[in-house]
Amino acid sequence: MKKIFLAIITFLAAIACKGPKNKITKADSIFEFKMMDIHNKEISLKKYEGKIILIVNVASKCGLTPQYKDIQAFYEKYKDRGVVVLGFPANNFLFQEPGTDQEIEEFCTLNYHVSFDMFSKIDVKGPHIHPLYQYLTQKSINGKIDADVTWNFQKFLIGKDGKVVSSFSPKTKVTEVEFVTAVDSLL
Repeated sequence: MKKIFLAIITFLAAIACKGPKNKITKADSIFEFKMMDIHNKEISLKKYEGKIILIVNVASKCGLTPQYKDIQAFYEKYKDRGVVVLGFPANNFLFQEPGTDQEIEEFCTLNYHVSFDMFSKIDVKGPHIHPLYQYLTQKSINGKIDADVTWNFQKFLIGKDGKVVSSFSPKTKVTEVEFVTAVDSLL
């Protein structure tokens, strides 16, 4: 039994050490990425060029899930001023986003009236981290900051040029002065 346990641990450690499946080494901006939206349609992030972008990894079964309400209100307040919100469901933290894309969309629409752009579920950390999140979280790639995703609802503020400006803790709400000031400085 002990040998089987050690073999399993060794196997899991080997997988974890391989790093991201689609490792990238450099990107000029998020505009280089193409993502699948929540309806399984490929979207080039170049579509958002010239906009201020808030990227948030979201989950429907998290203690921070009620942030959807404030994020939606933020989007409604700022969308006419050139600000967009991109929601990326992720199941990386205690399996708090187990649903399918359709279930996630239904949950967001019914409970929080989400109208900002939602994308297909991705990994935002770990051995299968999506290349977009490699870019967002690694200074060696984005040239600006190292910002590990620590939980659901971590926020990345992206300038009109598609480059990372800053990252905000999952507990930082979009209504807080620190966050609003950062957005206003980009308008």
